Amino acid sequence: MIELRYSLVIEANEEPDFFSFYSPDIEGFSGVGHSVEDCLYKAKWGIAEHVSLLAEQGLPVPLPNPRPHITIENAPALT
Repeated sequence: MIELRYSLVIEANEEPDFFSFYSPDIEGFSGVGHSVEDCLYKAKWGIAEHVSLLAEQGLPVPLPNPRPHITIENAPALT
């Protein structure tokens, strides 16, 4: 089972070992990784840290998504 409390979007780029990710549930959370697995690992710990920092700073913490999902897609083309 994937242990994420928020949804995650992973975007593949033209480089075969460069992926970006973000959570549509958490404003301002994003990152990069070298593989889908790397993004999942970084997102799991990054989301925990991001949510903790929001709480420490007295900022609103989004409620966990009751049905989080992971989407893997190609990054939009730059124009």
